This record gives sequence, C-alpha cells and structure tokens, in this order.
Amino acid sequence: MKPRAWGTVAASVVLLLGTAQANPAGAAPLPVCPTVFGHGGYPTGANPWDRDQVRQPNHPTGLAQQKSWGADGVEADLQLTKNGTKGVMWHNTTTNGLTGTRAPITELWWATGADRLKGRTITRGPYNGETVYTFREWLDSAKAKNLIPLVELKGEAKQSLLNSDSAIRETAWNEVLAPISERMSSQKIMIYTRDAALKPELDKRIRNAGLAAVLTGYPAWVDGIGWEEPPPAASGNYESWQAALTQLGSSATSTRMATSWTKDLTAWLNGKCA
Repeated sequence: MKPRAWGTVAASVVLLLGTAQANPAGAAPLPVCPTVFGHGGYPTGANPWDRDQVRQPNHPTGLAQQKSWGADGVEADLQLTKNGTKGVMWHNTTTNGLTGTRAPITELWWATGADRLKGRTITRGPYNGETVYTFREWLDSAKAKNLIPLVELKGEAKQSLLNSDSAIRETAWNEVLAPISERMSSQKIMIYTRDAALKPELDKRIRNAGLAAVLTGYPAWVDGIGWEEPPPAASGNYESWQAALTQLGSSATSTRMATSWTKDLTAWLNGKCA
C-alpha cells in the first residue's frame, strides 16, 4: 500500500501544481536527481483485492525488476505469522493471490502444519510463481542489489505486537527489530506503519533499541493519481512530478521520491535533473 506523503517535497507539491515548468535550456542549473523508491501499485476503489495483480516487490524478482527500472530503493510489506513467530514479506491481509486455501497471514505458521505459509507461490500477475520470503531474506536480497529498503509494517501485525500475552508480544517484536539491528551497521533501512494504534509502540520500540535512524529519511510520495488495474497512463502524474522536481531545485542535495510508476518516473526524469 502506498505511504502517505512524507517530507517537505510532498508538503509543497499541492502549492506548486499547475505552476511548475521544466527548466528551459540555458536556464538555472538542473536540480540534483532524486533518489527514487519504487512501489508495487495496488488498486483503488471498491473490492481492490479482486483486481490486485500482486505487483508488490516482496521478493528478489520484484527487487530485481525495480532495480532494472532505475530504482534506488524499494517499498515493501512486513507481516507476522501466527503468534508473531516469523516476519514475512507479504502485502495482503490473507493469502489471497497465493496457492493453497485462503486464510489470514496471522493464523498461519511459517513452516509447520499442513496449511503452512512457506512454499506457497503467487498465482497471478507479473510475479506468478514467486514465493513468500522472510524479512531477513528480503533485506539481504535488497542489500545484494544495492537497494534501500523501506518497510511498511502492516497493521495486521498488531495482533501479536500488541498482544496481551507478553511472550507472544516479545517474540513478535524480536521478529521486527532483530533483522534490522543485525544489519544496521552495513545497510540503510527504514520502517514505518500507517496503523494509528501500532505507530506509537513501533516508534518507542525502535528508539529503545537504539535504531532511531530507521525512522528518518523517508521519501515523499509524488504520484498525482491512484493506481488501478490495468495501470493508468503515467502522464497523469506529470504535473505532480514536475511540481516535486521544481521544489527540489532549491535543495543542494538529492531528495527521495516514492512512486508506483518507477520505470516511467526514471524515464521522465532524464534530462530534467543532474
């Protein structure tokens, strides 16, 4: 799911819409090119799960494709299996889009039981046949591809992260924090949640673990239109992209932008920044 707007770029986009134009030849120096974060689009409107094509880069194949499109970072989705026992990369609340019977991720064990999550594969969309990966596996794949991970901790995970049973709660938080802590010295990682009940505890736990850096550096969401299936033309975003890029012109350093149209945004930026 796309993040809400972050940072000064996003705050300025609305003010600039309709006024920004590309820098003409011979004008002021081009802005520094942004760091682009790719995101797998999810449909808007009614019953999106019926139209979702499972485009989220929650696996090495998706990471590789985002890299080939020019992404510098990737937004993906962290869920927790039953009782918080395994951090896994999957967007949907249930196994909709995977082989096997449909069930909530929070009700499945990772590697035990006849209906386990491990080994299931995607059944539709561009990543048909890919499987589900653990949080650690995904972080390592992102590092190998020199991509900055932006992790959305999905709201469903609060079933274990805010559980009244302290053993479940601590097991669950370890699945979120330990993979980050193990890699922070050699890998830039960011994490956030859009769940209002979960956010205060995530922030507290992150800071108490000495990992406050993962709460900084978020990209600004710069798309002007919502995703749909089939995908709308990227041209619907040009005005908001130009507004964001114009705002970058006053910055001496690169600013991070997030988009569901990675390939289109990186192509559109060609010649507009340096």
